[in-house]
Amino acid sequence: MISFWPYLMRRLALAVLPALLLWPLAGALAASALAFAILTWILGRHLVQLMRLIVWLQQPSPATTPEATGPWGEAFLGLFRLQRKAEHGSEMLREALNRFQDAGAALPDGVVIMDTDDRIEWCNPLAEEHLGVQLERDRGQQLTYLMRQPEFLRWLAEDPYDTPLVLRNARNEGLTLLFRLVRYGPREKLVVSRDITVIENAERVRRDFVANVSHELRTPITVISGFLETLEDNEDMDRDSVRRAMTLMRSQAERMAHLVEELLTLSRLESDHGAPPADEISTRTLIELLARETEQLSQGRHTVTVEVGDDVVLVGSCSELHSAFGNLASNAVRYTPPGGQITLRWTYDSTGGRFSVRDTGIGIAPEHLPRLTERFYRVDKGRSRETGGTGLGLAIVQHVLNRHQGRLEVQSTPGQGSLFIACLPTERLKTGLPAAEPLE
Repeated sequence: MISFWPYLMRRLALAVLPALLLWPLAGALAASALAFAILTWILGRHLVQLMRLIVWLQQPSPATTPEATGPWGEAFLGLFRLQRKAEHGSEMLREALNRFQDAGAALPDGVVIMDTDDRIEWCNPLAEEHLGVQLERDRGQQLTYLMRQPEFLRWLAEDPYDTPLVLRNARNEGLTLLFRLVRYGPREKLVVSRDITVIENAERVRRDFVANVSHELRTPITVISGFLETLEDNEDMDRDSVRRAMTLMRSQAERMAHLVEELLTLSRLESDHGAPPADEISTRTLIELLARETEQLSQGRHTVTVEVGDDVVLVGSCSELHSAFGNLASNAVRYTPPGGQITLRWTYDSTGGRFSVRDTGIGIAPEHLPRLTERFYRVDKGRSRETGGTGLGLAIVQHVLNRHQGRLEVQSTPGQGSLFIACLPTERLKTGLPAAEPLE
């Protein structure tokens, strides 16, 4: 590093020594003129360097840093290093900001950063979706101007850092959001939103499940208990009355046993996350067995027809697929008036296999179709109980098909009947193989 004072002394010596040497030869005036000229030249060089510095400071860049020697060179070199350090710091800040924004975008919750006046400073994409805001458009806007739900406005006005807010039907029908307020820094605060729609639905299903099981069991238990009390109090009841009471109690006991059996089946399917057994099932044999069972359940009240093409081997759990297909067939019997027609059909092609049950029953209104596979969901509760339905059959069908990578399709028109289709992927079919052993 060049020392300033030696550099200054050298420049003064450059101006004074030639003038002193000239003084004895040309006089004081000539010596003064020479000294003035040298000092003017030195000053001019400094003014030029100063002008270059001023021009560079208007658009500072390491690539355009002026070059010089002496103290100016040291100054320019120092400015060059400071500019490089500042650019490096800015790059690090940009990278940190990008990482922060990427992390914010990856969060499973919506996050809004606000100042003390509830103005939006930043938010992640999930918060934009939850709250209906756009960061580029709404930065600096008060969140209360954009979220107009009265519950949200009252909650935010109270600064409830310890009290979350559950807002149902927020922005969209059926969307449930959980909001929390968090202090952030000396003056900022965070509004954190979480979509708890699935949790709310699961809790609703749990409550409905408990209520429905209790209701389903209460009726047969009440009937059996009532008849038992009657038999105990009336020891002299005639044989026909006793037989009638025993028949009704047996019917209610069978109903409870059937309900418990289906509950256990559903519980096993929900808790079993492994792959189903790889049984090889003859589709022709399975459909013919289902047709016989359907005819037995119908007891001649319906016309049951079967349409089966070439026999093909279906790979999966024999018991689960039998139960699922049987549920579809038994539902057709329950909801088809006497004299109606039920058709069991199996087809397959390059897209997979399909077992379908078509009936000419009462049909289902469109608003009920999305909820058919919910546990205990019934379109007509009174008719379902009269026909012995538990409300669990289609839930079992859905779980079985999910375990076999399949899906359930439903088409129905009120008063004209329904079509239920169990679709299975090609991976579950073995064409060209000998049929498996017949089902018993």
